[in-house]
Amino acid sequence: MISYGRQDITAADKEAVIEVLNSDFLTQGPAIPAFEKAVAEQVKVGHGVAFCNATAALHGAYNALGIGPKSLVWTSPLTFVATANAARMLGADVDFIDTDPRTYNLSIEALEKKLEQAGKKGRLPDLVVPVHLTGQSCDMEAIKRLGEKFGFRIVEDASHAIGGGYKDHPVGSCRHSDITIFSFHPVKIITTGEGGMAMTNDGELAFSMQLFRSHGITRDIERMEGEPDGGWYYEMLSLGFNYRMTDIQAALGASQLTRLDGYVKKRHEIAAYYDKKLADQPIILPHRESWQYSGFHLYVIGWPDGTGGRNRKQAFTDLREAGIGVNVHYMPVHLQPYYAKLGFAAGDFPSAEDYYAKAITLPLYPNLSDEELGKVVSTVKRLAAC
Repeated sequence: MISYGRQDITAADKEAVIEVLNSDFLTQGPAIPAFEKAVAEQVKVGHGVAFCNATAALHGAYNALGIGPKSLVWTSPLTFVATANAARMLGADVDFIDTDPRTYNLSIEALEKKLEQAGKKGRLPDLVVPVHLTGQSCDMEAIKRLGEKFGFRIVEDASHAIGGGYKDHPVGSCRHSDITIFSFHPVKIITTGEGGMAMTNDGELAFSMQLFRSHGITRDIERMEGEPDGGWYYEMLSLGFNYRMTDIQAALGASQLTRLDGYVKKRHEIAAYYDKKLADQPIILPHRESWQYSGFHLYVIGWPDGTGGRNRKQAFTDLREAGIGVNVHYMPVHLQPYYAKLGFAAGDFPSAEDYYAKAITLPLYPNLSDEELGKVVSTVKRLAAC
């Protein structure tokens, strides 16, 4: 089976991990701040705060921005459930904005229209979370302008997009947002096994997230509210969780980061191959806006109903049976049973639902061989032509 995504672990990665295993620190040691600094420098941002996974990073980011039981958070329905769930875990209400039919990212037109309607009703969102689906950046300048006009904060869910760019700067620089979140899950562009990181240019937000990931505790004398009572002294300033990344994970991530640009370049080469070889097929190929450079975590095609005599479900099944490990990213969050119980229903966000009815994720990762790529293309062509 050719999987849709797969990690690439090299000898250098293994050596980096072994070095930590032979050191005095497996967690809460020097590898974590070194990794945070390296990622921050890579994306040209002031601070990086590492977490055990991207869901924890989202949770910490929302908390740092004051999201709580009286808050309202808007995001895209085309995302992994964690984007919305992290807000619900803080007691916030969640709503969604329909997506652009070409990019599948949050629609600026739909967002502006919904904001105007919400303003008239007297309940605007406290936070908007654009999701860079498949690795392609949303139009962050437009979202930032709306944020300034309507008074909401912005967190970029860039779980798919490290290594990508928006106009003249890297995704993660936070030029148009308060915080950006990266994921380092094994199928993502670089991996720490499990892991995530929150990027920000705001030192106070960074400190809040550092507290949140480690029980609300600080050993920073300048941040303490009392007088240190000895070298063992620490203070708990707020409630928090154990959301820490380990030094083992951080060492792996730092090693992977050295190959980030090469990984993204290879992903673009594979995407270009698919573009060329599938251009004449009766399927929908991914659209890319010229002002962004995708991280290309995913390559999602649209399978219109009836193509090759199949609907999407049949095409998915036939591709799997042929040894192509396709997937679907994602079922719109508002259609999940939990969110249906909150009042969301089919038909609420028609563009996102239309995307979902057609979406099939093809294999895309740097180590795909020419033979495997040829098999993917020939199988898609055969099924589309039947």
